[in-house]
Order: sequence, then structure tokens, then C-alpha cells
Amino acid sequence: MHKYLVTFHKVVSDSCGCDHQIVQQRVIITARSEVSALYEAKARFCEAMRVVDWRLRADSCEVADLALLAA
Repeated sequence: MHKYLVTFHKVVSDSCGCDHQIVQQRVIITARSEVSALYEAKARFCEAMRVVDWRLRADSCEVADLALLAA
């Protein structure tokens, strides 16, 4: 089992029209693969935000293997 850091972002425009990615949530997931980690993280995000689809509160999500980040 690996530990993955899954980060959800929302793109927000500032007063000049420049887009910025704002972190909505970060969660550490223990899973067998990146795909499994994403499924679990999306389910937790929906539960935390009380929505049926994670894309209602975030525009993107990314997953990173914590073992590779520590190396």
C-alpha cells in the first residue's frame, strides 16, 4: 500500500482577469494505486463539501505519491 497526497483546486479570477489555482482541500490517502487513491479522495471530498459531484466545488485534482516526494 502506498500513501498519496491528493489536492483539489478551484480556478478563481482576480480583479485583473488573471486566473489562480486555489487549494480547496488536501487529503492523504492510503491505497494500492493512484486510481484507487483518486476514487477515495473524491468520495471524501464530496462528503466533506456535501455535494454529489466533486466538480461542483473544484476544477481539478492531482495525486502525488508521497514516497516519491520524500525521495
